[in-house]
Amino acid sequence: MIRTNDTDAVVLAASIVNTIPAEELWVAYGTGKHLQNIAAHAIASSLGRERAAVLPMFHALIGCDTVSFFACRGKKTAWDIWGVFPELTSTLLTLSSLPEVVDDASLAVIERFVILLYDRTSNLAKINEARQELFSKKSRTLEMIPPAQAALLQRTKRAVYQGGYVWAQTILTQPVLPSPSEWGWQRDDKAWIPVWTTQPQMKDTCYELIRCTCKTACTGRCKCVKASLACTGLCYCGGNCNLFI
Repeated sequence: MIRTNDTDAVVLAASIVNTIPAEELWVAYGTGKHLQNIAAHAIASSLGRERAAVLPMFHALIGCDTVSFFACRGKKTAWDIWGVFPELTSTLLTLSSLPEVVDDASLAVIERFVILLYDRTSNLAKINEARQELFSKKSRTLEMIPPAQAALLQRTKRAVYQGGYVWAQTILTQPVLPSPSEWGWQRDDKAWIPVWTTQPQMKDTCYELIRCTCKTACTGRCKCVKASLACTGLCYCGGNCNLFI
C-alpha cells in the first residue's frame, strides 16, 4: 500500500507494479471523504506491460510539475491520440531507457504525435509545416498551434530527464542522474530555468510581420505587394506564388 495525495505517485505505482515482488499494489489516494483505494496492479493489467512501463514518460511529455503543458490541450485529449497512434509507445520506451540524446527518429514520432494533438486530420509529419498550415491556411491563433520544432525538442529533453531518468529510477535508492544542463535546463545565478527554445525571439528578428490571404495569384491587391515585400511561409500562398518584388 502506498499512501499519497499526489497523482504522480499513482502513475509511478502503475508503472512499477510489474517489476516488484508483489501480487497487488494499492494506492490510498486522497483524504477524508475523498479517500479512495486505487488498484495500481489493475491499472497496469488493463494497459498492458509496455504501456504501463512508459506511463511516467507519457505523463512527463504531456506536462507535469517540471515540464510545461501543451497550450489548450489536456491529458484526456493526449490519451485519446495515444490510443490511435501506437507508434508512440515504442518511442516512449526508447526515451525511458536512459538515452544519451533525443535521436532524430524519436523526435520525428513526437512531432507527428503533437501534430495529431492539434489537428487529427493532418497528414503532415513536420511540425513546422503543420504550424504554418494551421496559422496561415486555417487561421488558428498562436495559442491554438503546436510549438516549433526547436521548442518541442527542448521540452522533450525535459520530459526525458523527468520521465526517463528521475521516474524511471524511482525504486532505486541511488539513481544516477546527468546534469540538467544536458536536458533542456540552464543555470542562472539562483536556480535552474528552462531552455524554451534555441531559436531567436520573433520580436528580435522581425520588425514587421505582414502576411497575405491571397487564394489565387498575388496581384496588386496583395498586402505583401503593397508593402513591397516578398510573400513568405506565413502567407496563405505559402510563399510559392513565384512573385518577385
